[in-house]
Amino acid sequence: MTDRANPRAQAMASLMSIEKNGRYPNIEVDVSLKGSEGMTDADRGLYTRLVYGVTERKLTLDWIISRFSKRSVAELDLDVVTALRLGIYQLAYMDRIPEYSAVDETVGLLPKNRRGYVNAVLRGFIRAGRPADLPAGNTPGELSVRHSVSEKLALRLLSAYGDETDRLLGAMGVLPGKNAAGLRVNTLKITPEEALDLLPGSRLSDLAGKVVLVDGIGREAREGLERGLWFVQDPASAAAASAVGARPGEFVIDTCACPGGKSFYMAMDMDNRGRILSLDIHGNKLSLLEKEAGKLGISIIGTGQRDGRDPLPELFGKADRVLCDAPCSGIGVMGKKPDIRYKDPDQFARLPEIQKAILDGASRYVREHGTLVYSTCTVFPEENGDVVGDFLEKHPGFRCVCSRQFLPHTDGCDGFYYAILERTD
Repeated sequence: MTDRANPRAQAMASLMSIEKNGRYPNIEVDVSLKGSEGMTDADRGLYTRLVYGVTERKLTLDWIISRFSKRSVAELDLDVVTALRLGIYQLAYMDRIPEYSAVDETVGLLPKNRRGYVNAVLRGFIRAGRPADLPAGNTPGELSVRHSVSEKLALRLLSAYGDETDRLLGAMGVLPGKNAAGLRVNTLKITPEEALDLLPGSRLSDLAGKVVLVDGIGREAREGLERGLWFVQDPASAAAASAVGARPGEFVIDTCACPGGKSFYMAMDMDNRGRILSLDIHGNKLSLLEKEAGKLGISIIGTGQRDGRDPLPELFGKADRVLCDAPCSGIGVMGKKPDIRYKDPDQFARLPEIQKAILDGASRYVREHGTLVYSTCTVFPEENGDVVGDFLEKHPGFRCVCSRQFLPHTDGCDGFYYAILERTD
């Protein structure tokens, strides 16, 4: 039975569940925290850091383990390798945790007959000076070990970003300071300045003035989420929603709306006056969007299940503004979803054609001189500028007003892209 008041025990249980059952880390963490009434805020923070950190650094941790273990990682039982990852992660990446805590409390999570081996490996790492001499080159293999991403992903990013790839990957981490949480202030209820007063240590984002940045979702932030004073949104995502330019009284369509953050942002920009139609192919997710809209005090959002590639004919040419936040590879948000680091980029090969079809469908809703915004949370050019370029070639009645690619290492936010298109015919 897992001791839910022990953050290391809970982290080990969650990491094993992720490994055995293929659960997404963010879902596992959310479910576990909801049942963690016995944890303090500090314990919740340690648990979250361990789960996300070990998942993020798994390839690097396994490379380190292989240098100090007499048996290969593949030969070790799951509980042993999970404990080793937990211990090495604390020793290599968490400066404030004493060595004895990292070792003794982690080893204590195992049955007695397995503790000796794990203790020996961790002690060996300490005796060697906790070396951090990871491969320093920029080949796909070296980048894979240093940044804990698949070699194929490293190669794909190298082809797009060249010498920038090392910095780009270095910024796509979950370590403190790299990924402050963004909270979009619900301006239907409070001002950004009032939010700053309610959230000690918070600050306004330079990219999105209605987004407050906090270093963690602590008690005050959680209470505000429950009261509908704000919702979680990265500054880059908020900037894409802001680019739509939604105004009070307009009719706006969000073609790939779930989980709903951009619809909420636009409704607040509209002062909850007008109409937003939030469509999504996943009908089962729309009820969650509706529930959150109610908590935020938003009443102008209507929902409907629809594949973006098959737009509603009765709405052709009716919308003042349309947002097409297309499904994508998600590489830009792997700092928040570290499991993405290990995906094979080949599985994204069909995405550009799907994105082109969805953008084409979204364009049909736009009235003359209306606005169409295309956005993704990825950094791959073939899903971003290439899709927009293809669209403009096939749709001469639209022009590109502007576009922007956000990158974690230059903008300090998620990797995100948007293009603002205007219908001119």
